[in-house]
Amino acid sequence: MHAKRNFSAKREAIYKLLVSAKNHPTAEWVYESLKPEIPDLSLGTVYRNISVFREMGLIKSIGIFNGQERFDADMSQHSHFICTECFKILDVPSGKKFVDGNIYSFVEKECNVTIKSHNIIFYGICCMCNNSHKC
Repeated sequence: MHAKRNFSAKREAIYKLLVSAKNHPTAEWVYESLKPEIPDLSLGTVYRNISVFREMGLIKSIGIFNGQERFDADMSQHSHFICTECFKILDVPSGKKFVDGNIYSFVEKECNVTIKSHNIIFYGICCMCNNSHKC
């Protein structure tokens, strides 16, 4: 049984920002965004709280891109598209209907496993970097 953690005002502000952010932020982005309204906030506090949120299963790390770890508070099953030019991260709706059921069957049979979820990352160039006006 896990002890209940109280959310301090700083922790609450950090979490609310992570939940509302759709840009898959870095800890540095969170710090810079909150520093004007919380002048005594430190980058260490942001990192510690992000670690707590990960341990609690409230956020997940998408990975390290361009030298910075990116986070996602959307815990629903979904995949990501990452632009290899600007490192923008976009959510891709997911679920079993996104991934062909044959892929699940193939992996389960070949590896003798039962799949519970998946994490797929697509890499390419976003419409802004591709100079497409269809963004």
